Amino acid sequence: MLIWMLRKVMAERGIWKGTELARLLEEKAGYRLSAPSISALMNGSPKQMKAETLDALCTALECTPNDLWVHTPIKDSTGEEKKYG
Repeated sequence: MLIWMLRKVMAERGIWKGTELARLLEEKAGYRLSAPSISALMNGSPKQMKAETLDALCTALECTPNDLWVHTPIKDSTGEEKKYG
């Protein structure tokens, strides 16, 4: 399972509002996202994301994709990690 950590990363940098994130994205990465897109990123885990959006977030927040997404293995009913494939 992937856990979206954008809010945590933002909070660690003292960024609390979508408008602040939008300003950082534009200033540091030259990237523009609409207010609804920023709101969606802040309020839920994205189902998909453009590589350029991920790159802009990492540039603006000075982080890596590993900071924004945390992988937690899913356990089966016995408590063992589920195997895929």
